[in-house]
Amino acid sequence: MKILSALMLSGISYLPLLFFSNPGTEKKYNSQNDTPDQRRFVKTSLVKGQFTEPTEMAVLPNLDILVAQRRGEVMLYKNKTKALKEALRLDVYFKTGVPNVNAEEGLLGIAPDPDFATNQYVFIFYSPLKASVNRLSRFKLVNDKISPASEKVVLEFYSQRDICCHTGGSIAFGPDKLLYVSTGDNSTPFDVPKNEYVNKGYAPLDNRPGLHQYDARRSSGNTNDLRGKILRIRMKPDGTYSIPDGNLFPKNEPKSKPEIYVMGNRNPYRISVDQKTGFLYWGEVGPDANADDELRGPRGYDEINQARKAGNFGWPLFVGNNYAYKAYDYTNGQNGPAFNPVEPINNSPNNTGLTTLPAAEPAYIWYPYGVSKEFPDVGSGGRTAMAGPVYHTKPGIAPYPAYYNGKLIIYEWVRGWVKAVTMSPEGDYLSMEPFLTNIPLAAPIDMELGPDGKLYILEYGKGWFSKNPDAGIARIDYLKAGKLPLYVSNTQKPGAVSAPIGHQKATQAATGKSIMLKSDCSTCHKVNETSIGPSFTRIAAKYKSNKNAVAYLTGKIMKGSTGVWGEVPMPAHPAMKEAEVKQIASWIMTLKAK
Repeated sequence: MKILSALMLSGISYLPLLFFSNPGTEKKYNSQNDTPDQRRFVKTSLVKGQFTEPTEMAVLPNLDILVAQRRGEVMLYKNKTKALKEALRLDVYFKTGVPNVNAEEGLLGIAPDPDFATNQYVFIFYSPLKASVNRLSRFKLVNDKISPASEKVVLEFYSQRDICCHTGGSIAFGPDKLLYVSTGDNSTPFDVPKNEYVNKGYAPLDNRPGLHQYDARRSSGNTNDLRGKILRIRMKPDGTYSIPDGNLFPKNEPKSKPEIYVMGNRNPYRISVDQKTGFLYWGEVGPDANADDELRGPRGYDEINQARKAGNFGWPLFVGNNYAYKAYDYTNGQNGPAFNPVEPINNSPNNTGLTTLPAAEPAYIWYPYGVSKEFPDVGSGGRTAMAGPVYHTKPGIAPYPAYYNGKLIIYEWVRGWVKAVTMSPEGDYLSMEPFLTNIPLAAPIDMELGPDGKLYILEYGKGWFSKNPDAGIARIDYLKAGKLPLYVSNTQKPGAVSAPIGHQKATQAATGKSIMLKSDCSTCHKVNETSIGPSFTRIAAKYKSNKNAVAYLTGKIMKGSTGVWGEVPMPAHPAMKEAEVKQIASWIMTLKAK
């Protein structure tokens, strides 16, 4: 496998500018239809290694950047001085004392007011420590500080705590200054301990008494609940809001919430609004089932969704291209009929809203753990779909080729790729293509277009619930003129002398580690520290006496696994080459001495 390495210049990461290719290798792009050379995109690092669980950022008119951190801090990057300082600290609920439960709440979203240049208002979505709610508030930034006393609570709603999972929490404004905020289904996707009939990674539809957290019909499928939704409101100067026309339910309809623009969401973790069309886009993080099941319904899919108008996007009754789940009786393991996307029915005893729901809308793009037949370019492996901005040039501001005008940028937190989606003038999906292919990203968690028209990327870093050395902010620049940068391959050249026999095992181990670092394994596992999954050192220790450990781990990686180390499942990796997976497993077992 070819591995590219690059020389680095101060402020520019991953792409060298010291050496250049021959003039004859350059391709000229004089037409909007010519695909730009990805080598001309460079990653300029602004901050690295100073964030602890960054979640969302706001690029201000002067190119200062506010960054929300899940544990309660708002950090401010100063464009002129390149310094990072704390602007606000909130007491938030971000960790539970319940064993083996990962709370995902905290400080989740941030966005500047469309008129920030004149009013300095900043909107923040967070989970206050002392109240079981998620809250949207407006604050004011003055002299690089956000005063807690400036808080104006806009709205809040109940959130069940000491459970896992799904928070949403992304904030965005549309071109008409309407405010959108996403909320998660606040439901547990894992199995009820020691129960015979359990979820198994399908839709959480368990309506047995006392198990509310396992029933997403109480939230996402509930027209009278703000969880599992994307809300749309119009802010007033005094910090209150009104309901715009065109939301999903009339303003006075019983058993419904007028703030709802989109319902039927599982975890719409990152949203974006096209600043020309007003179309809403979001990444929907999907369920974990690896295969279709006759009793339960479809396997899990992540989704990229588009809403041109208000709608119901199906969860927890449907997933992907309106693939329907079946009613399931958790007391005896018997199933009922598949739900009908034309007329969805929510008859859960935990539902406080309408029984008959709006017809379900299919996903815009959808893909499983395995290879997607419809969208093969997304690859396979772990899934965490994210929706970025639709790129548009501004008058006098065109930092990237006109080729990308009107294209939707989507990206993957786990898989690490970025794609540019081409759409028809009406917004229909036409195709996708790789974007920023020469720029490695460490779990990108937010992408925003700045006032300079450039793409800014917030990287969470590879490791859950921790301060990661690779977390940071980067700006994407484009080399419009000049010779192309030269990449230096660190693969062995033909005719080079191979490693001595005594070093071959070490070389093989290094190869296995290198393959692991480029896969999605490094997002959930660290060498010596526990992340969302166990450390590789703990895995090696667990199986050090197993003579077939390498073969066993190879099978687990390729086929997926659940329940060995806790609730969180490990996805299958059927598209990975078995020989490469075996090298990863072999490297893991070299750690057993530690």
